[in-house]
Amino acid sequence: MRYDSTCARHFLGLAGCALASLVGVSANAETYEGAPVKIGSGEAKTVVYTDASNKPNAISIVFTPGMLTGLPQPDHNMADVPFSLAMPTSGPKTIVDHVVINWEAHGHPPPKIYDVPHFDFHFYLVNEEHQAHVMFKNDMASGDPAQQPPAELLPAGYKVPPGTAVSQMGVHAINLSSPEFNGKPFTATFIYGYYDKKLTFIEPMASLSFLQSKPSFTQQIPHPQKFTFDGQYPSSYSIKFDPGKERYEVSLESLR
Repeated sequence: MRYDSTCARHFLGLAGCALASLVGVSANAETYEGAPVKIGSGEAKTVVYTDASNKPNAISIVFTPGMLTGLPQPDHNMADVPFSLAMPTSGPKTIVDHVVINWEAHGHPPPKIYDVPHFDFHFYLVNEEHQAHVMFKNDMASGDPAQQPPAELLPAGYKVPPGTAVSQMGVHAINLSSPEFNGKPFTATFIYGYYDKKLTFIEPMASLSFLQSKPSFTQQIPHPQKFTFDGQYPSSYSIKFDPGKERYEVSLESLR
């Protein structure tokens, strides 16, 4: 067992250090934060949490309640308003290169499913230059065989239908077993995104009304058989409001 002199100096004492090691509690877990970005009347930032060995165990977007107010209200000719967030400049590298929060004031297709005000939380696995070069003639390009990912990159139950291609994003794989496709209102869901048959982003989505309800929500994420890029991927995601800290957190968790 490693002797932790810092822990020993505190009230736990040597016996407490040994107990903490046995149960997996460590004073060496770290939190790394990206630069905050103003969104609406609040701000958002990326956060990476690590375990005692400095390996990432969660990748999060943390934002203040003000982010849900004072948002731009574009006309219907403007699909969304993107806000780019950099990852922390220190700490361990993760699968995520950068994050873009897309504010969808009018929602997006398919109608009567995602056509309500909501946020798309894009965690990109590729860099910003790659993302900027993603181009499609129209949204139906996702039905083109050239954009259909191989079966091993699609989790069970997911499908890339026509009408989900978005330039500077990719094609979107939806989970047809999600509640919003089975008669329930859209609250939160998890999307896999692709370009040129490669997995290039992962995307929790949440409606504005769901966030305003101050949820405490966690759900497992189905994995494909393979991933395009090596690394640790989330096995669950959560969308939670912390009343003590007065903040929201959209988190990719249980990285493995």
